[in-house]
Amino acid sequence: MRPPWKLLCFLVLTVIAACGGSGGSGGVQIASSLPPPVSSPAPSVQGTRTISYGGVSVQVVIHVPPAAVKDALVLYHPTVWFDDRILGAAENTLDNFKRLLNRDDMLLVSVAYPQQNREIGEGLREAEAALLWVKNEASRALGVSINRVFIAGHSQGAYVVTRLNSLQPTNGVIANAPGPLDFEYRCLLEERGSAPGSQECGLMVQRYGRPSANPAPYRKISLLSYTEGFKADALFVQGLNDADIQMRSWPLLKQAVQTCTNCQRPVFLEVTGGHDALFTSFTAREAFNQFIDQRRAAASAVRID
Repeated sequence: MRPPWKLLCFLVLTVIAACGGSGGSGGVQIASSLPPPVSSPAPSVQGTRTISYGGVSVQVVIHVPPAAVKDALVLYHPTVWFDDRILGAAENTLDNFKRLLNRDDMLLVSVAYPQQNREIGEGLREAEAALLWVKNEASRALGVSINRVFIAGHSQGAYVVTRLNSLQPTNGVIANAPGPLDFEYRCLLEERGSAPGSQECGLMVQRYGRPSANPAPYRKISLLSYTEGFKADALFVQGLNDADIQMRSWPLLKQAVQTCTNCQRPVFLEVTGGHDALFTSFTAREAFNQFIDQRRAAASAVRID
């Protein structure tokens, strides 16, 4: 017996639907069970290059974010005496600050300024050259648009950005546990055997003699000697459980900067934690991002040439 024609039509339509056929403009359409494709964000780019400005060359680690660049954050590493470890320190510094940021539209440039066989502060030549390169040449060299420039550093890197703040205008400075604050005192402790010897003090002894006999060069290096003429607002972060030698001089730095009459506004944040408090304290991280966000808004139309 032949099946009824209605049953045949039903079977044909069922087969077409199961195969996803459209049957033309008036056919049956079946939605795919797969989710629609999602476009992936543009990947970030990170690499090392040697840059030069004003005849001064230095290596930098550059992170170009996936989002469109709006601003730049120039970073400075802590003490690393041997120059064959400087690049690794610059990379670590970039990674640490990248984790702090709550935004992905900032160009990060970590400066591998040299330290080996140099007095503290001698690396400012390369540190400043890198900052000037970011301000004046990075946009063209990297194909990005930079509106504002911030600088940040940890430990001796914080020393560097604090001194740079009296040399070059930026949109803001972040300094975590800056030092050495009182280099004369530190090297006196080493001379007396109260602290382990360091390459930094050893180099100074070779060049200038012991700090007890010739304290002036040691005093000149100390960050306490550079607390005036800051061109940008600065956020100073200090963990209250840092080493005794740091905490001895921290109140002196704080007082000197707060009484400065030719400085832009300083912000001091003291939190529970050690030398790396900026990277371990939630409060410090929030203050770090708030500091940048507020100054991004305030400086939207301000040039820093």
